[in-house]
Amino acid sequence: MSDFHHISVLPDETLEALCIQPNGIYVDCTLGGAGHAGRIAAMLSPAGRLIGIDQDETAIAAASERLADVSCKVTLVRDNFRHLRDILAHEGLSAVDGILFDLGISSPQIDTAERGFSYMQDAPLDMRMDRRRARSAYTVVNAYTAAQLAEIFYTYGEERWAKRIAAFIEAARKSRPIETTGQLVAVIDRAVPKAVRAKGGHPAKRVFQAIRIEVNEELTILADAVKDAVHALRVGGRLAVITFHSLEDRIVKQTLRDLARGCICLPQTPVCICGHAPEVRLIGKARAASSTECAANPRAKSAKLRVAEKL
Repeated sequence: MSDFHHISVLPDETLEALCIQPNGIYVDCTLGGAGHAGRIAAMLSPAGRLIGIDQDETAIAAASERLADVSCKVTLVRDNFRHLRDILAHEGLSAVDGILFDLGISSPQIDTAERGFSYMQDAPLDMRMDRRRARSAYTVVNAYTAAQLAEIFYTYGEERWAKRIAAFIEAARKSRPIETTGQLVAVIDRAVPKAVRAKGGHPAKRVFQAIRIEVNEELTILADAVKDAVHALRVGGRLAVITFHSLEDRIVKQTLRDLARGCICLPQTPVCICGHAPEVRLIGKARAASSTECAANPRAKSAKLRVAEKL
């Protein structure tokens, strides 16, 4: 059995949100170790179908093992969910019953030091979810200009000291490349004022988040992926999206709001002339993990689940 161990967040709430139909077709766009996918598959009949998508080869291998004995048809695809429409077309599917996104990084990716995602373990700078890609964290840290780094740190990490950290990185790499997570953490430690470091929270947390997002283009593809997912649903089908930080949640929230809007004419227009109709209805407000779940799985604390139904 694979060592890819990940505890899925909001498991019961997600199944409830998707309204699983035994003969339905469901897509997990962020398969991971098949935590959510395994629960979905367990509710499907032999006539049902599950499609799992993940760009991480270790996740695909783990999911393949864990889904080996389910009764429904299972198709696993190593790809990025940005290609959802092409994947479904390749499978001959025009519409599906439910789609799930569980965004962010999985526990095994953080805990496997050599993947380079963690600022708590020294390892080569990598952070690629798909290791077939050329651009890694090493590329970003050593090839981007200080201005580019500062923009990334501020935009994707909401890092107050973005310019200062970028300047320290630029200075440090003049003598030799920054090759490991430990070396990068040391530079960040020097850049962030001591009084700030003492106030709590690891000084590298926001920078590492920003670099990871840049390497994997996590936010640039998100809005279009949500729209593609809605377009792929049958009428009455459900979309469930789990986010873990404010940047991605803001994108998901706004995209779903836009898709749920009817008339988009200017307020002063006396009669609607746009003909715009809502594509989804929003199902309740964003849901958070319970205190019990957060106590058992601290990584669930920042999770939010948003749900929409295709009209």
